Amino acid sequence: MFENLRQSLEDLMARATKPEERRDVLARMKDSLVRARLGVDDLRTGLAVTRQRVEAEERELATVRRRKTLAENIQDQDTVALAAKYEAHHAERVEVLKSKLEAQERELALAEREYEEMSAEFKRHAIGAVPPASASASAPDPLAGESGEGTREALDALARDRARAARAEDAEKRLEELKRRMGKSP
Repeated sequence: MFENLRQSLEDLMARATKPEERRDVLARMKDSLVRARLGVDDLRTGLAVTRQRVEAEERELATVRRRKTLAENIQDQDTVALAAKYEAHHAERVEVLKSKLEAQERELALAEREYEEMSAEFKRHAIGAVPPASASASAPDPLAGESGEGTREALDALARDRARAARAEDAEKRLEELKRRMGKSP
């Protein structure tokens, strides 16, 4: 479910990227996270549907058992046989649905854990560093806004800081060059 996000994370970590490329990678990662969140929501919806089906089958099973008991009390063998057939059918469906429910619960728990891990990893990379685990809890949530403004602002601030540092370094080099020239010419 989360292969695209994992690949984007690996791409980002595997190589030093330019700010423009980094922004593209982060945008793909955010898109993958949004899809993953929708996938987790779909799993939750499926789990709720299965729970409703289990409840409905259990009600049907209880009804069939009650009718079977009533038929036994009046010694109606045809109805008892028919009720026994449907009792077995509903009991099997309840068993299958409960197994399905258990599997869906485990799948949802796994997907939620994976999503949380990837979301935390994305947040660390979105702010431009991989801080210690305690610092990441206080980091702003780049997924908070629908438009991704928080992520764009963080990336823009990083780009401004890098550009400012590059300009300062360039100015230092020019100053050194100017000093060198002035020192050579009398």
